[in-house]
Amino acid sequence: MPPQGPCRCRVLCHTFFVTFVFGPAPGPGMPESTLLHELIRESARRNGQAAALTYGAQTLAYEALDTAVTAFSNGLLALGLSRADRVGIYLEKRFETVIASFGAPAAGGVFVPMNPLLKPEQVVFIAKDCDVRVLVTSPERLALLAPVLAECPSVRHVVTTERLREPVALPPGVELLAWADLLDAPPRTGHRVIDTDMLAILYTSGSTGRPKGVVLSHRNMVAGAKSVASYLENRPGDTLLAALPLSFDAGFSQLTTAFHSGARVVLLNYLMPKDVLKAMEREKVTGLTAVPPLYIQLSALEWPAAINENLRYFANTGGRMPRETLNLLRQRAPSAKPFLMYGLTEAFRSTYLPPEEVDRRPDSIGKAIPNAEILVLREDGSECAPDEPGELVHRGALVGQGYWNDAEKTAERYKLLPGRQAGLMLPEYAVFSGDNVRKDAEGFLYFIGRRDEMMKTSGYRVSPTEVEEILYATRLVGECVAFGVEHATLGQAIQVIATAPDGSTAVDLPALLAQCRIHMPAYMVPQGIEPMAGPLPRNPNGKIDRKLLSTAWLERQAG
Repeated sequence: MPPQGPCRCRVLCHTFFVTFVFGPAPGPGMPESTLLHELIRESARRNGQAAALTYGAQTLAYEALDTAVTAFSNGLLALGLSRADRVGIYLEKRFETVIASFGAPAAGGVFVPMNPLLKPEQVVFIAKDCDVRVLVTSPERLALLAPVLAECPSVRHVVTTERLREPVALPPGVELLAWADLLDAPPRTGHRVIDTDMLAILYTSGSTGRPKGVVLSHRNMVAGAKSVASYLENRPGDTLLAALPLSFDAGFSQLTTAFHSGARVVLLNYLMPKDVLKAMEREKVTGLTAVPPLYIQLSALEWPAAINENLRYFANTGGRMPRETLNLLRQRAPSAKPFLMYGLTEAFRSTYLPPEEVDRRPDSIGKAIPNAEILVLREDGSECAPDEPGELVHRGALVGQGYWNDAEKTAERYKLLPGRQAGLMLPEYAVFSGDNVRKDAEGFLYFIGRRDEMMKTSGYRVSPTEVEEILYATRLVGECVAFGVEHATLGQAIQVIATAPDGSTAVDLPALLAQCRIHMPAYMVPQGIEPMAGPLPRNPNGKIDRKLLSTAWLERQAG
């Protein structure tokens, strides 16, 4: 399909930039992609007019997408972007989101995707934490961010997808540019980029409070794209639906696997599950990756017959899919192969269960993806026996580069493998997931549970202390504790126990929930808040005893 869109036609005049800045496209026998933006360039070389991205009624071909990525890269270099400078992207799924995500690293920068569900204070935390220099957003989102943008002194440039219709007060020294103007910059020679360079910082909830930034390299993401595309058998004729947030590693993987394969990605910002089904039918989607809460909702709906005629596979990530849901999905789309997967942001992707094994072991998360090794280790680092519970440990090319500017948390998760370093002068690090699993005699893995107190809701990892910090900031509680409880559609629901603030006799639940909706993304808002007389019980370390309170709450529900 030819590229369309009045505000994007100017990028087509930049085609010659590709050769000027990056040299000629690879020819037969030349090395394949090793850098993120080369995934697009290589597919453009093979078939430049093939459809790459669809958003609404508009489609960009690979050649046009490659040209736009180069133009964006030139624009950043014209702003003086230094090597490894961070570029924050606070947008819903749209063409500019993808172009900026691939164009920033093409210039030698690091892209930082920000979930569009996040509130301004959470966006500001991320921007401040990793010193974002350039922020890409929309006029509507900028209006929400402007009052708190002064808290991010590192931000020097704000790029909006369209020109502002009304002025917005920005902090002194912050330059405002429109997307079209940035793409008008002349071609420039960029920074030398190699596959071990930083590529992205993906923020994920930490077990002790604020989100932490997982640093990934070009090698991590490109190796992940090739690995996932190989077992999903992605090919140029595929159409993948990007239903997950692009700030989520599995969501961004839809782009990388598709672009490696020359397939098309349909960007969808859906409001209702039925919107997903409509898009699948309309766009003739061949591959869908989603999280269990969405699949639970989709499985309860009637599917148009045309979906089964085109859908080649559906893949699950972000938590265990209920057996009943899996059975219903297979009834809805009997021609589609089910892929049950497990991944952690710190290593991008980790395991998958081949479709032919689903009937024999539907509760398994499978085996290691290609080009990765998954170990199950005891506390002393030795390997567990078959069916013995242990920690899932991932080694290989997909292992990330640690947590941004946080040596302590990095040391907790990225460790040397005991007994595997003999003779090595440069040590190899693996990711210790914090997840308990077991491996059966045939090598298939089964998830048991988290070792820490992280909650998994709607496919997101949420820290209890992050929820508690926001509750305390409302000043509507005295003490509080958050924990996850099993939920049929969410995976886990967030439950809170809270005491009244000093000077009050009761917790104002309506006011507290209203503040939660203002200051929390929807997936973080507690499903229930139970008042309790204080003080809350403590453990031997003097901390509020979360485990005791959650156990007692569950017993009350059962009784």
